[in-house]
Amino acid sequence: MNLESIKNAKTKYIGKEIEYFKEIPSTHTYAKEIAMQEKQNGKIIIAEAQTNGIGTKGRTWHTGESKNIALTIILKPEWAISRLEGLTVKIAKCMQKAIQELYGIGLEIKEPNDLMLNGKKICGILTEINTISEKMNYLLISFGFNVNEDHFSKEIEDIATSLKKEFGEKFSREDIITKFIEILEKEIEL
Repeated sequence: MNLESIKNAKTKYIGKEIEYFKEIPSTHTYAKEIAMQEKQNGKIIIAEAQTNGIGTKGRTWHTGESKNIALTIILKPEWAISRLEGLTVKIAKCMQKAIQELYGIGLEIKEPNDLMLNGKKICGILTEINTISEKMNYLLISFGFNVNEDHFSKEIEDIATSLKKEFGEKFSREDIITKFIEILEKEIEL
């Protein structure tokens, strides 16, 4: 993965610092472990493969090695807790917009945290905040996006898809991440 192209995104905060792993149990779990010590607003944790990726409701998220996107963004916004209402849907709309602008592909949002293509799940979003009374310590935005996956297990082949599976060609993971973080930073007004 070309991390420099992501670092060169037209953002002020998100993606200027990236921690990259060939394999990790979960980008979300790792980000949670380091988030309190992080000073940098917008650090991204990226993994080529996750051995224990986290989906919603405690489910596992499969990440095929070097084919998909598994990442977590650590944010330190100075927001009132009330600003968090509807945030996951807003994040999903940012990804929807990124894919539309890049490829002219329309993804559907299955609220609150899934993106669908042709009736199948292509992206899942997980958000988590840590607060003390009314002060927000950090916000984690994690997502798994099936980009170039061409093999799904029997358990999920009828409910999951990827851009490559639907369109028969390879897509740039870096372009998707870059466009997404540019839109996200503008939309959520860090």
